[in-house]
Amino acid sequence: MTEILCITHKYPPTIGGMEQQSFELIKGLSDHYKTHVIAYKNGENKVLWFGKLKSRILTVLRENPDIRLIHLNDGSMGVACLWLRKQTNIPVVVTYHGLDITFPLDFFQQKLVPKLSEFAGAVCVSRATRNECLRRGFNEKKTYVVRNGVDSNMADIPFDRGIIKKLQRDFGIDVADKHILVVLGRPVKRKGFSWFLKSVMPNLNKDICLLMAGPLKTKTSFIEKAWQAMPREINRHIQLMLGSASDTREVEEQLKLQDNVFHLGSLPYSDLLQVLSLADLFIMPNISVPGDIEGFGLVALEASIRGTFVIASGIEGITDAVTDGKNGCLLPSKNASVWIDKIHELLSNKEKLKTVSEQGKEFTRKHYSWEIMVNGYRAVFDRFIGNSPKD
Repeated sequence: MTEILCITHKYPPTIGGMEQQSFELIKGLSDHYKTHVIAYKNGENKVLWFGKLKSRILTVLRENPDIRLIHLNDGSMGVACLWLRKQTNIPVVVTYHGLDITFPLDFFQQKLVPKLSEFAGAVCVSRATRNECLRRGFNEKKTYVVRNGVDSNMADIPFDRGIIKKLQRDFGIDVADKHILVVLGRPVKRKGFSWFLKSVMPNLNKDICLLMAGPLKTKTSFIEKAWQAMPREINRHIQLMLGSASDTREVEEQLKLQDNVFHLGSLPYSDLLQVLSLADLFIMPNISVPGDIEGFGLVALEASIRGTFVIASGIEGITDAVTDGKNGCLLPSKNASVWIDKIHELLSNKEKLKTVSEQGKEFTRKHYSWEIMVNGYRAVFDRFIGNSPKD
């Protein structure tokens, strides 16, 4: 069996979309290759893990001389392993998710990205991410798109109407006789949450409420206060690098002003699935932010696989997760009147909405499975394994 090495700093038990994608990819690849894994696992000191990474890789390569390909899970891992370009003849393929190629720091763009483009190949999670790579000089013939997958088993977990009582009991939210919209994620500028709260929610019918789920940090740490005091451009770079919730303040202000908007915080996974199914519509109102593209939009697939129709901005990598008219609809970003009209239109006919939601669920199940994702990576890997100097 052909041997490969997968190196990732996003892996369970840490919970997150990239961690799950990395885990499912490695698990799936293990059915087709003898797969060696070097993975950061929560509990280790991450600085020390990166400090020991080179020696760990060299040890694995020395002990397993038949490894034919190395996969790195994102662009930051690519930067950490740039030395591989000169110290091994084994093809190295890197996955890019979005910000890990567009991060707008001059040193990164001018010094590091050209070196990343020298790796044997690139896998991009969307066409938008691939275009960003090509704009930066990546080889068009060695830069591929393999879309992320979603856990199809999510579709089979029954809806529990007990979530309605739980929202009443735990949050004081009465959703009876309400149309329910849901958004999910950290309040990052590109997500467009504050734009939606300001420009769309006040103009919707009063029987429409919005449930927001995800972390919402209300207290600013000393370190955060320190970087906020820095010049604006430096502050922006730090926020992007750390994935800071840059839209928090404006979201908090809108929560105080609006009666039909509720923030649930970070929910247990089981509750989150039920909230997604409870929703009439899932909303992704992303806006364009220079240097911070939405690389894919996995949350849209998670909502769709739970049987909820998605309304999303038709920008960037979202267009690889949401297929207009299939598992959702794509709308022009920041066009409030179009968003208002579409939400009212869809909610005006619940039977039709139920039908298209079920159709979207089946479309997502059919086209975005983990198996499809793994087979996409296999097709890419086999190209490079076939061209390996060890042939």
